[in-house]
Amino acid sequence: MSVKLIAVDMDGTFLNDAKTYNRARFLQQYQRMKQQGIRFVVASGNQYYQLKSFFPEIAAEIAFVAENGGWVVNAGEDVYNSDLPKSHFDKVVRYLQTRSEFEIIACGKNSAYTLRKYDDAFVTMAARYYHRLERVDDFNNIDDTFLKFGLNIDDSLVPEMQALLHEELGDIMTAVTTGHGSIDLIIPGIHKANGLRLLQAQWGIEDKDVLAFGDSGNDLEMLRQAGYGFAMANASPAVKAVACFEAPNNNDEGVLEIIEKALNQDAPFR
Repeated sequence: MSVKLIAVDMDGTFLNDAKTYNRARFLQQYQRMKQQGIRFVVASGNQYYQLKSFFPEIAAEIAFVAENGGWVVNAGEDVYNSDLPKSHFDKVVRYLQTRSEFEIIACGKNSAYTLRKYDDAFVTMAARYYHRLERVDDFNNIDDTFLKFGLNIDDSLVPEMQALLHEELGDIMTAVTTGHGSIDLIIPGIHKANGLRLLQAQWGIEDKDVLAFGDSGNDLEMLRQAGYGFAMANASPAVKAVACFEAPNNNDEGVLEIIEKALNQDAPFR
């Protein structure tokens, strides 16, 4: 088997805990990817505008599966975006606002939106992941195409709240963990693996030729689908259980270490 597509999650995977990466090393690897005809895809739950800021040199030529598959962009051109029906959006908002455990971000294509009543510390944190973020009085009458919801919550409550969200909203939304006190509500079937499938169809790439990296619950479908699915050493047990391979820790340039092996066709890429 040969690698024809490399897909990377960002937080806890491609990025270290300081939210940076070895840019010089990666850009050298990227040039080798291009020489070998390998596509590079950023697959993350984060906002497209935030994701492309990490790759200023090449953002116009690589692909992004943003918002957990809700928005797929290739070389600056839209491939796909989801569109949550207004009736579903309203039902989700009505329910979420009955739960004080959540701080809510409604993720639109033009911007993300959160409530003015939340404190500045939360908004500052959220802005790291949503470079376009507007504070609103309520979620009524916002003119945008909505892709998903991001929910901030105490880490200790994540399992309980994920189960509750499934019970209350499971007919219209899927609750996935993204790590570190965060749950995303995504449209069923609209996940990272689906976004990759769309790009693979465009490029004529089979699952067996995909190398993917992840660490959290929103990476499960992508890692199952990829011929080479790598869980990070720091990944959750559920992620390690579905991945066929393991990469070193995100703080040890784990993704770049495995990309190097793929480019050199070292095991297991022979």
